[in-house]
Amino acid sequence: MNTEAIWIFLTTQGVDFGLKVIGALIAWGIGRWLIGLAQRLVAKALERGKRMDPTLSNYLVSILGVVLNIVLILAILDMFGVRTTSFAVLLAGAGLAIGTAWGGLLTHFAAGVFLQVLRPYKVGDYVTVGGGVNGTVKELGLFGTTLVTPDNVIATVGNNKVLSETIQNFSHLPWRRVDTTAKVANGVDVNQAIELLRAEVSKISNVSTEQPPDIEILQFTPEGPLLAVRPYTHTDHYWQVYFDTHRAVVKTFGAAGYPTPETPLVRRAVGPATT
Repeated sequence: MNTEAIWIFLTTQGVDFGLKVIGALIAWGIGRWLIGLAQRLVAKALERGKRMDPTLSNYLVSILGVVLNIVLILAILDMFGVRTTSFAVLLAGAGLAIGTAWGGLLTHFAAGVFLQVLRPYKVGDYVTVGGGVNGTVKELGLFGTTLVTPDNVIATVGNNKVLSETIQNFSHLPWRRVDTTAKVANGVDVNQAIELLRAEVSKISNVSTEQPPDIEILQFTPEGPLLAVRPYTHTDHYWQVYFDTHRAVVKTFGAAGYPTPETPLVRRAVGPATT
């Protein structure tokens, strides 16, 4: 190590370089604060417009953030004497390595653009994407879609994976079917049970009044007929209706005095005694 060269650098250019580092850190902090402020102002302006969909507005704010961060980085490099042309040459030289390592980002970005155009879902919709990830859409970002799962966990799925697989949107239509079952014991008047249960399920809060509940015999079992109990509701109230339907089954059958279905005993054949 050439200590003399280091000492000469420190005594001649050290102070100037240190000031540039301090200035760059200050510029980075102020720049990041201004970028955040600009994003918030643009987001509020788009919200006041009321005609801009939240999904698209969030997407535009994300693009603004990326562009401003690139400008900030170029400005900081300029403080150290790295000109834009030099930075472009450096970026071109590293382009192959970056393209190999991050090649998937371009496909995710392109998929995000297509998702904005096709609009299979929007912010606030409850969806299943990416091969089974389900939740409420929080953001359609530049490279991925962010969901809030039913157990309150944030999940981010790459846009290309979303676009290349099946998308299920449970919020697009005005109502959704809730699938439950109820079993009545042998000997119970099944038609009476259906009518009593239909009347009780129809009283449940948030059950659709336009689409009456479907309650029919689904199949026959050794214990008794198995009923399909299917009320309809909006996705926002799915689990409330689901659990209230189970309570309605217990309440209705209990009030009617129906016995609990029991599995019939199967007699085991006894062979001849052996000696």
